[in-house]
Amino acid sequence: MNRRKFIKVVAFGAMAFYLSGCGLSAINDKKKDNVEVSAQGNISGGKSMKIVVINSSPHSEEQSTSRYLAQQFVKGATQAGHEVFIFDAANEKTNPCRGCDQCGMNGACIFDDAIENKLMPQMLKADLLVLVTPLYYFGMCAQLKTVVDRFYSRTTKLSGKKSMIMATAWNSADWTMESLQNHYETLVRYMSWQDVGQVWATGCGSRSMVESSEFGDMAYKIGASL
Repeated sequence: MNRRKFIKVVAFGAMAFYLSGCGLSAINDKKKDNVEVSAQGNISGGKSMKIVVINSSPHSEEQSTSRYLAQQFVKGATQAGHEVFIFDAANEKTNPCRGCDQCGMNGACIFDDAIENKLMPQMLKADLLVLVTPLYYFGMCAQLKTVVDRFYSRTTKLSGKKSMIMATAWNSADWTMESLQNHYETLVRYMSWQDVGQVWATGCGSRSMVESSEFGDMAYKIGASL
């Protein structure tokens, strides 16, 4: 996949570099420590992008660690002149895919809910989709998985977009995010997306921990550099 060297890192062995209680981990093809963000406009070509951010944490804006990363990313992206739509998957009325195939992978879902009426129209016209999740049992949370499964109804029309993921976890082991990273990268491959950034905030079990880490700055810089 074409990562355009969006985030470059320098290896320090298998272990992540730890700062303020949080393992520093921004991902390109390898896990490394030192983050170098591409020049502004490299991804967007200098044009304003339509961006959809899908928050999925059930915690509040003030308490959530993953929502903090989303806030910082949105701040950078809007300052750079991009248009951002935020969908709150944890607090909107949503339904899981039933696998009924009534949509035929290219039409309306049987559920007349927030995914179909609020999120899907924004995703269809978006240039960049940003998935944001806390890590629950080594995968994306159920709230985000519900949305991802519903991509099925517009598989073709959602293909070929740019994408990004940001996740937070309490655990700081070097294997903490492996399953989620593999899931995301498989999704990118299947959907023919162009991944533009991955932020894996390990060791961040509280709002104060993530706020004192480098991850918020990473998220902001990615948004600002688009």
